[in-house]
Formats: sequence, structure tokens, C-alpha cells
Amino acid sequence: MSDPSSRLLSLLSLLQTPREWPGSELAARLRVSLRTVRRDVERLRDLGYPVEATMGTLGGYRLVAGKAMPPLLLDDEEAVAIAVGLRTAARHAVAGIEEASVRALAKVEQVLPSRLRQRIGALGAATVPLLAWEQPTVDPEQLTTLAAAVTNREQLRFAYRRHGGDERERLVEPQNLVSAGRRWYLVGYDNDRDDWRIYRVDRIVGQRPTGRRTPPRALPAPDAAAYVTDRLRDLAPVYRAVATLHAPIERLAGRLGDAPDDLEPIDAQSCRLRSHSDTLEWLAWRLLTLGCPFEVHEPPELVAYLHGIGARATAAAGPPTG
Repeated sequence: MSDPSSRLLSLLSLLQTPREWPGSELAARLRVSLRTVRRDVERLRDLGYPVEATMGTLGGYRLVAGKAMPPLLLDDEEAVAIAVGLRTAARHAVAGIEEASVRALAKVEQVLPSRLRQRIGALGAATVPLLAWEQPTVDPEQLTTLAAAVTNREQLRFAYRRHGGDERERLVEPQNLVSAGRRWYLVGYDNDRDDWRIYRVDRIVGQRPTGRRTPPRALPAPDAAAYVTDRLRDLAPVYRAVATLHAPIERLAGRLGDAPDDLEPIDAQSCRLRSHSDTLEWLAWRLLTLGCPFEVHEPPELVAYLHGIGARATAAAGPPTG
């Protein structure tokens, strides 16, 4: 193999297979002399690849772990396997690696030949993920487009489908992608509203990079995850509940975890609860797990929510036996 660059890439590809490579075997595979192998190994070391040499009859060369990860050489099948694995991780929101999966997928797909991108796309189109519960899914290709815009600080245009179903055009400077549970959110600065916003990725339609780079902006939060958490808390509908609990106040005070003035005695066997602002789901769960009879006086939304839970529980339990 006469071309030094091609020979160096071939040598690196061999060394990335986890095994010990005798110099004679490398020389035979590359069709060069042992001296050329030694010289090429030194070139790889100069480029930052930690190639270790061991002496003896069973010795040879192998690539070991270094301080930084050098570029990898992948054949077609390996590249497809990695891209498919990253798409799966992004779609299923594996805890702790969601955003890293999307960034890595964007880098891999950027350098893939078109023939491999077509194979990966065909496999993705033919595969349906089985989720543990019904949730909107996000196309990994959409995530990689958004991730590239975040990395390049490139302004985006897209239509955003609101809760009622209508779509509004947005011009956004993307800041970060955040995975929360099985949902993805884009954090960005909305140029039309001159303010920060979060957008559910499954409601973003037709994202179009504008080609315009934007200067970095400071988030009004320690980081993007904290901003999404705060915004979701602000957007959640909250209610104050008033209920009569048929149990002594001494029995319930420690279980509710509320401030002392939220519970007031009515008589020896009942008390009145005035809750903090909470969601309907949390209020219902808290009341149902007290293990005592109760009546809700307000809000009416909580009364209706409890009626719905009761109907579903009765239907699920079926007719009484015995």
C-alpha cells in the first residue's frame, strides 16, 4: 500500500479492533515492511492515538485508553449500528444520556455517506417503538436538526402547534434541548415576543434554519433544565382545596406535611383542610391516601376529578363478589 494517508487510516482501523496485533501481521495486511509499520505507529502516536507496544513472542501493538477520545474509524455496518442505537436512545429518552445521544447522532449523521443515511432512514421508517405508556414520540431526525441549530447558534423558523390545535409561526434563537420524562423541550429566545420560551418538540412543525447566526444570550435561570422545570411549574394549573376530613387532627397533622395553620379542628373526630396551591392530580392523590372519609367543598374541578377517578375505579373493580 503506497499511499501513506490511506495506509495510516488502514492501520488505525485494524488497531481499533480490541486485540494485540503482531508487527508481522500488520505488515502482511498492509503489504509493507516492519520498519514502515513502526514508522506509521509513531505517526499515530504523534496524532494523539495511544498505541502501546509490547515485546516478546506474544507481543505486538494495540490501541489503549488515553486521556481523550481520538476520532474513530467505522465500517459501514458499524456506522449504521451506532446511528440506529443513538436514534433508539433519543426516542426512548434513556435517563442521563438523552441530550448526549442527540448531539452524537447529529455528528454521526453529518458525516455519513448518502447511501448509509438512506439505509438508516429506511430502518427507522420500518421500526415502530413499543413504549411503556402512550406518549407523543419525537422523530430523531427532527432532534438532530434542532441540535445542530443549537450547536451553531443558528436562528430557526417553525410553526408551533398549540394545545388547541392552531399553529403559530415562530422565529427563535435555540439555546438547548431538554429531555423531561419522555418529552423533549426546546429552550429558545422568541424574537417575536422578545422573551424566553419553551417549546414541546413534538409540537414543532417544519423547522427551517435561517442561516443567521446569533450571539449567545444569558438564560434567566442557572441552566436550561432549571428553566424548563420552572416554566412547567408556572404553566401547570393550580388550585386551593378546602375539605372536611373525618379523622382527629392529631392523626393527620404529621401525614399531610402542611403548615400547621392549614389544618384546623372542627371537633374531636374531624378537621378542616385548607391546602396550598397544587395540581388536581396531587390534591386527589393526597386526599385519597389519607385513609379516612372526607368531603371536598372547593374547588369544583377537584370534585369533578374525584368523580371521574371513582367511576374508573368502580368500573375496573367490577361487581362486588359474595
